[in-house]
Amino acid sequence: MTPFSADVDLMRRALALAEVAGRAGEVPVGAVVTDPSGVVIGSGRNRREATHDPSAHAEIVAMREAARSIGSWNLEGATLVVTLEPCLMCAGALLQARISRLVFGAWDEKAGAAGSLYDVVRDRRLPYRAEVIGGVLEQETLAPLERFFRARR
Repeated sequence: MTPFSADVDLMRRALALAEVAGRAGEVPVGAVVTDPSGVVIGSGRNRREATHDPSAHAEIVAMREAARSIGSWNLEGATLVVTLEPCLMCAGALLQARISRLVFGAWDEKAGAAGSLYDVVRDRRLPYRAEVIGGVLEQETLAPLERFFRARR
């Protein structure tokens, strides 16, 4: 699969959120959720440090906002665009929310659950799966993560 130009534009929006997260001392990850027509209905950035909430990953924050905005947990037909490949928790949450498409930037060889370490979102044993497009603006989305972790070593 190749990304649509709208996916690239949305990734740039998610990247801006990631930069805000990084400046706030959070791991720089940002996410947006669109409805089936491409309208942004939720956005988020990592907020674990600020909220002391281990589930406050960018994807979860964005999906919560999207669900509130439409008044339903069921986000079928929605697209989640995130700067880093989702972890197991976020991959499970996007399946539970019935997200139809996942678009992500950087691959996460250490914790990725959409094709790197695991492939939960496309696992045929599960009742729901998502279309996956990875590596969108990969170098641009990887750069803030590398800077963040290099500064902490």
